[in-house]
Amino acid sequence: MPRALNVLPLLLAASLTWLHPSLLAAADDAAELQYRAWTDATGTYSTEAAFLKFEDGKVHLQKKEGGVIVLPAGRLSRADQQFVRELLAGKRSGDAPTAASRPAASGGGAGENDWRWWRGPQFNGVAAEGQSPPTTWSDAENVVWKTPVPGRGHSSPVVVGSRVLLTTCDESSETQSVLCFDRSTGEEKWKREVNRGGLPRVHNKNTHASPTVACDGERIYASFAHHDAVHVVALTLEGQPVWQKTIGPFQPQQYKYGYAPSPLLYESLVIVAVDYDQGGYLTALKQADGEPAWRAPRPKRTSYSSPVVAHVGGRDQLLISGGELVASYDPQNGRPLWSVNATTSATCGTMVWDGDLVFASGGYPQAGTFAIRADGSGSIVWQNREKCYEQSMLAHDGYLYAVNDTGIAYCWKADDGTEMWKTRLGGPVSASPVLADGNIYIPNERGTMFVFRAIPRQYEAVSQNQLGDEAFATPAFCGGQVFARVADSSGGRRQEMLYCLGRQNAE
Repeated sequence: MPRALNVLPLLLAASLTWLHPSLLAAADDAAELQYRAWTDATGTYSTEAAFLKFEDGKVHLQKKEGGVIVLPAGRLSRADQQFVRELLAGKRSGDAPTAASRPAASGGGAGENDWRWWRGPQFNGVAAEGQSPPTTWSDAENVVWKTPVPGRGHSSPVVVGSRVLLTTCDESSETQSVLCFDRSTGEEKWKREVNRGGLPRVHNKNTHASPTVACDGERIYASFAHHDAVHVVALTLEGQPVWQKTIGPFQPQQYKYGYAPSPLLYESLVIVAVDYDQGGYLTALKQADGEPAWRAPRPKRTSYSSPVVAHVGGRDQLLISGGELVASYDPQNGRPLWSVNATTSATCGTMVWDGDLVFASGGYPQAGTFAIRADGSGSIVWQNREKCYEQSMLAHDGYLYAVNDTGIAYCWKADDGTEMWKTRLGGPVSASPVLADGNIYIPNERGTMFVFRAIPRQYEAVSQNQLGDEAFATPAFCGGQVFARVADSSGGRRQEMLYCLGRQNAE
């Protein structure tokens, strides 16, 4: 039986913050509190508490005997995490969240189902539940709006409240900028130039604006490479600078292909990866002022994967592949937890997880997909020789879905690697798959978006849609809409476009 929660062991075991009830503003229309048993992820501690709100990745619980607990959602048991997801999706009657926990109105704030960062709400390529995005569209069908995007970039759209955010680069003027569009109309609301000049050489499949921004609902965090270094900038939702920091050098000598990792938000930190052959590093900055919080060395290998935090092996782990390693760090202080000699020298995809297994694929110069137990044992549970170099994979309901560089889709059983099916979609592919409403969406580089069912028994196509003639960015899904960044060169001049797709006609 789980032990009763008390302050000291929870502070040690789960790093919880305790607040007096008076410090939490009560919603005017809050329903009568519904008390239930809540258990931590280890199954050790339990308490009777009522859900108050979900904010910035943290769950606020009102204890029955008084006091408020605030803790990251990943510190809850899986059952409690699912309870919160269903609560926010409105699937539990009688347990309605307070006004403070519901998505903010489109006037400016962030909603809990927003697509705030690379790989979406749960950092794993899975859209929030309760959505029904369109599965078919064309340049005229199911298009809510489309708008031109200046410059060139491969960063994915980020959706926060009434805003859609992108980065871009004007190569003629050598300027790097953050863009904001109105979510309702597609109108450009503002453009903030953050750098001029000093751009490095990049691969022809990379850009000077490939990292996706991250937003905590109040500030926007973006990373760029220029002037032989990586820089991080924090902006307000209105595009005003808050701080800008040079986090360290970036001067690859062997492979001058540019920079790609997206910034990661964890609790009060912004975490950034810089993997290159002169000495890589992971670094964490304080969101409030950009001051350094910790720094960890990485192998002297050029690689391109974004870090991710997953709650696996009974704790939060910062996971990243590349440098012929799959490595885990403590996201609070950067200390190495474990590493396994796996994957390849260079990887681009962000790691995914299922249960206590984590998955990584690469790459260059070899090809390989690996499943590793995240308990520090160093156990490689299974591996194959398939190559998902530029794409991230997708773990769902005990299965691992992947689309490789050439456009071949796979479904493997997550616990042992058994191949359930494979089929050729058509490539090349650089974007990553996204799961929404039971369907997997993935575009190829030619602008064809494939939609198929996330089922293991067989490949089941849903649709195939065309927008433009080039797509490298992974689409974002929010509020039943799809936000897709594509380019069209049919008129003889390349022009990027941002589309908002939504169900407007019967499908």
